[in-house]
Amino acid sequence: MTTETLPLTRQDFVSNQTVRWCPGCGDYSILAQVQKTMPDIGFAREDIVFISGIGCSSRFPYYMNTYGIHSIHGRAPTLASGLAIARPDLSIWVVTGDGDGLSIGGNHMIHAIRRNINLNILLFNNRIYGLTKGQYSPTSRHGMVTKSSPMGSVEQPLNPIALALASEATFVARSIDAHTQHLGEVLLEAAHHVGTSFVEIYQNCVIFNPNEWIGLDDRRLRDENILYLKHGEPMIFGKNHDKGIRLNGFMPEVVQLGNGVSEDDLLVHDETSMQLAFIISSMEFPHFPAPMGVIRRVQKQTYTEGLMEQVKAAQAKKGVGDLYELYTSADLWTVTERETVKGKQTGALSLELDDEYMDEMEQKPEETTAMQDQLITPIATLQPRAPVSIDAAASLAKAIRQMNAHRVGCLLVTDKDDRLVGIFTEKDVLMRVVGLVDDLTAVPVANYMTPNPIALTTSLPIAQALYEMSIHGFRHVPLVDDDGRPEGIISFRDVVRRLKQNFN
Repeated sequence: MTTETLPLTRQDFVSNQTVRWCPGCGDYSILAQVQKTMPDIGFAREDIVFISGIGCSSRFPYYMNTYGIHSIHGRAPTLASGLAIARPDLSIWVVTGDGDGLSIGGNHMIHAIRRNINLNILLFNNRIYGLTKGQYSPTSRHGMVTKSSPMGSVEQPLNPIALALASEATFVARSIDAHTQHLGEVLLEAAHHVGTSFVEIYQNCVIFNPNEWIGLDDRRLRDENILYLKHGEPMIFGKNHDKGIRLNGFMPEVVQLGNGVSEDDLLVHDETSMQLAFIISSMEFPHFPAPMGVIRRVQKQTYTEGLMEQVKAAQAKKGVGDLYELYTSADLWTVTERETVKGKQTGALSLELDDEYMDEMEQKPEETTAMQDQLITPIATLQPRAPVSIDAAASLAKAIRQMNAHRVGCLLVTDKDDRLVGIFTEKDVLMRVVGLVDDLTAVPVANYMTPNPIALTTSLPIAQALYEMSIHGFRHVPLVDDDGRPEGIISFRDVVRRLKQNFN
């Protein structure tokens, strides 16, 4: 570990890989805050490792200019545990989602936490499976209708904070992607903790679960709905600091300050209290304000510290071990190669064609319907709208002015030859620009666009446009000519309007 402050900036932690998440995804915000926090944790880049499993969040290691491991589904805590024990001098970060970390990876998560291995675990919670296209996850609400629960989920959701506390976590915190300043502060607190730090980060999936945290993700409303936890201070919240949390028996309750209720009646946050931490974990939004900040923080011996003490004690008693001697000290046996029978063939395949398959091949193709006929007509019949485009070298300030002037939420970004190279949306402005870019006139839109977007030509069938919208969750698809230059844009609404006109 480097003890002196390193002369690093956020840009030093930005990799050369193209960031590929859906436009407007909160992962961009989390990535930016992690990169912004890294220079302040006191480690050199070569001493930092990001480890992930499978899911949207698991692309994280590619986008950090540090060491990284993209592992298999749910196993990131396992690999991170081994690395932390072998190299206790490293700063190791596990990046996972509610699906990856709490389903197939649930056991691995629990045991990494209970062992108090020196890891930083970031769990992105959007309460949905995003990468696999919208199935309910372990944290999805009871009754939630998804592609895999069309009649509503019958399962009770996991509470990640309560799970971490039950696993004896020594550091538990929560933040949200849309509150960038608060998120950065929580990340820094987690990085400085010795032992397992567990941080749940609320985020919406802009495609499959965009409204999960309404009331928390809007800066105009969040102060009314978030309880910012501070050690040793009463639990007060509200834009005017006029509401609080007090204990009624064993249950927390929301009270209005005044009319006989004062700050002295409120719960005072104590990061060291397990009992209070469990009470806080039971406060589910929207029935309570969402608790944000450090929920529990205590210092205990880490797994590596305990293990190394045992190794030293064993070496002092028995001396340094010899691995070869250990291998050859027990009963040994030799595995011999099995003899094969030459000329004998087993598992031969039949060369006869299946009769049922042949019957299907001989059937006449089904006639198409009127709706299918409409869908195979060219996209040009939709009369696409002219796109609003901007040069990739133009500033963010100009891009935002263009959006406001034309009242559009999407700009097509072009290069010097007027070829389409990216898309820039109002979601990008809200999630990746606001609060992170100091001078909008000095930064090109190319730095914050979604590069290499999927684009179609007007000669392709309408069905192709619907397919791309369905698979990728797009609302708009840009249209280009044969040279890749923008010549139009269509929306899902354009397709629906056309079909209604033809069948009404």
